[in-house]
Amino acid sequence: MTSLEQAVAAAFAPDGALACAADGFREREGQTRLALAIARTVEQGGELVAEAATGVGKTFAYLVPALLSGERVLLSTATKALQDQLFARDLPQLAAALGVPVRMALLKGRASYLCRHRMNFAEAALGSHELGLRVALGKVARWAQATRTGDLGEMPGLDERSPVIPLVTSTRENCLGAECPQFRQCHVNQARRDAMAADVVVINHHLFFADMAVRESGMAELLPTVRVVVFDEAHQLNETGVQFLGRHLATGQLLDFARDLLAAGLQHARGLADWLVLAGDVERAARDLRMAAGPAKSTQRLRWTLREPDGVDRDAWALAIAGLGRALALAERALAGVAETAPDLARLQERAGELGERTARFSAPGAAGFVRWLDVAAGLRLIESPLDIAEAVQTKLLTQPAEAVGRRAWVFVSATLGADERLTWFTGPCGLENAEVLQIGSPFDYARQAALYVPEDIARPADAQHSGDVARLAGDIAERLGGRTLVLTTTLRALRAIGEVLALRFGERAGPEVLLQGTLPKRVLMDRFRAAAGDALGRGCVLVGSASFWEGVDMPGDALQCVVIDKLPFPPPGDPLVEARCQRLEDQGRSAFAAYSVPAAAVALKQGAGRLIRRETDAGLLVICDTRLLNMGYGRRLLAALPPMPQLAGPADLAKMLDRLVAQCQGAPAVEN
Repeated sequence: MTSLEQAVAAAFAPDGALACAADGFREREGQTRLALAIARTVEQGGELVAEAATGVGKTFAYLVPALLSGERVLLSTATKALQDQLFARDLPQLAAALGVPVRMALLKGRASYLCRHRMNFAEAALGSHELGLRVALGKVARWAQATRTGDLGEMPGLDERSPVIPLVTSTRENCLGAECPQFRQCHVNQARRDAMAADVVVINHHLFFADMAVRESGMAELLPTVRVVVFDEAHQLNETGVQFLGRHLATGQLLDFARDLLAAGLQHARGLADWLVLAGDVERAARDLRMAAGPAKSTQRLRWTLREPDGVDRDAWALAIAGLGRALALAERALAGVAETAPDLARLQERAGELGERTARFSAPGAAGFVRWLDVAAGLRLIESPLDIAEAVQTKLLTQPAEAVGRRAWVFVSATLGADERLTWFTGPCGLENAEVLQIGSPFDYARQAALYVPEDIARPADAQHSGDVARLAGDIAERLGGRTLVLTTTLRALRAIGEVLALRFGERAGPEVLLQGTLPKRVLMDRFRAAAGDALGRGCVLVGSASFWEGVDMPGDALQCVVIDKLPFPPPGDPLVEARCQRLEDQGRSAFAAYSVPAAAVALKQGAGRLIRRETDAGLLVICDTRLLNMGYGRRLLAALPPMPQLAGPADLAKMLDRLVAQCQGAPAVEN
C-alpha cells in the first residue's frame, strides 16, 4: 500500500477517524475498496471509472482520499443541489472528522449569482403591465443589500423558475467584464477569486463543459493548477457535454438581446438611433422564426438534415431566418456608431455580431460529424451538436498538461454507468476506453428487502389503454399502502394520462394526494411527499414524475415503499440525436438496438429502480408495467441489470407483499423529515 492508501484504510477502519467522528458511520467493505482504488489513482495519476451501487457510500469514498491527499482537488457534481450538499455538509463534516485544515470554495455558473449592474437597470426593461415582476425585483433588491455571496439559491422564497432571475443575472453574452462599473463588487468574480485560493473547489458538470466550450467561466485558470478531478454522478457527463460542445441559437436569447438593446439604447444613447424600432425588428424577427417552425402542443424535436428542418415550409423558413439576419445587422450597425458611449453599448454590439454569426451558421448546411435539430415549444432552439464527448475528452482534457503538479488523476463515479464489465455505455461516448474500471455491488440484501412484480395482464405499451392500466394498478397499490408510491413515466404524455386517471380516482374522496411533476418545483413535491408519509391521518401521496425524477430522489425509510415504472425506458426512436447515434453504429456494421438502445434502457432502469431501497432497513416493491421484460429476448439483459430481487408470480403474491409492507410501516416509527 502507498502512504495515501494506508491513511485512507486507517480512516475507514472500525476504530478510525470516521467511526469516531462521523454520525452513523459504519464500515462497508465496498466503500473501503472504492476509497482505496481512488487513493491509488490519486497517487499514480490516470483515469478511474467506478460504478458503486446505491448504499456503497461513494461520497465519503471519494472525499476521504481527496482530503487526505493534500492535493488541489476539483469536485464536479450533476446539480447545484448536490453542490450545496457537498459544500455545506459533507466536506466540512469530513474535514473536521479527519482533522484536515482545508480551504473550500463553491463555484457555480453566472445564472446563479446576482449581477448588481443588471439589477440596476432591470426595472427599466419591464413593461407597465409586469407588476408581479416589479414586486419580485423589489424583494431581490432588498436581499441584495445583505448577501455576501450573491448566490440566488440562498434567497428565501425565490423559485428557481422565477422569471426575475434572467433580469438580475448576467450571461457570457451580456457581461461587461472589467468595463463593468460594478466589477469590484461582482459576485461572480468574487466566487472565482475564492476558487483560485481554495484547496477543494466544488463545481457542477454544466459549468465544467460550458468552460470547455468557451473558456469563460474561470475554469481556464483553475484546472491547470488542479491535480485531482472527481466527477460524481458521472453518468450525466455525455448528455451534459453535448449541450455545450456544439452550437445553438434560441429565440429567448434574441428576445433578451432586444430587451437589453432598448433599455441600454434609451439610457445611454437616446436620440442617436431609433432604438424602439431596432429592438422591435429583432423581436419581430425572432417571433417570425418561431412561427415559421409551426405549432407545437408540447416540446418536440424536429430533424434537420437539409437547409430547413423536416416538416417546416422551406420558403417561410428561409424568409424568417434571412429577416433575422437583417435585423441583427441593422442593430449591429447602429450600435457601432455609439459603442464608445458606454460599455453596455459596446458589449451589445459584440452580442449583435455573435448572434448574427450564429444565424448565418444555421442558414448554411450542417457541419460534418454533427447532428442538427430544432427544439420547438413556446420558444425555439436551433441546435447543432456532436454525437458524444469522446473527442473533446481525449483532446481537451486527458492530454491537457497539469502545471507543475504531476500526472493528473481523473475519477468518474456513479451508481449506474453501464450493463457490461467494461461499462462501455459510459466509457465509449466519454473517450475513456483505456481507463481502469471498477464495479462495486450494493450492500443491501435485495432478496430480503425488495421484490419485483411484472403484471402479465397489463396492456402492451403501444396500446392506447396502457397508461390507464398503469394508473389503475398504481392507484390500487397506493391506496393499500397509504400513498408511499412513486410512478416513473418514460414520456410526458404518459405522465399526464396517468396523473389524470389518478386525480379523478382520488380527487373527490379520501385517499392518497396526487402530486404531479411540473405543478410545483421538484424539491417542494418531494418535501410534501415525505411529510405526507409521516401524517398521523395516514393519507399519504402518490407522486407521478418523468425525466428528472428517475434520479436524484432520495426518500429512505417508509416514506417510499413502491416504485412503479410504466414501461421499459428505451431511448426515444424519433429523437434526432438518438437517430444519428444509431445510424453511426449501423454504418459500422453493428446493431444499434443491441449496442445502444438496450444498454441505455438498462442504465435508465437501474436509475429508476435505485429510488426504492436507500438504506439497510428499507423494504419495497418495484413494479415494471411492461411484459416485454419477460417475453422478449433482450428482457434477460434488462433483468440482469436490476438488483437481485425475487420476482412475484402473480396478484396473490403482490397482495402478500403489500400486506408485509403495510405491517412494517405500522410497526415502524414515524418517517424522518
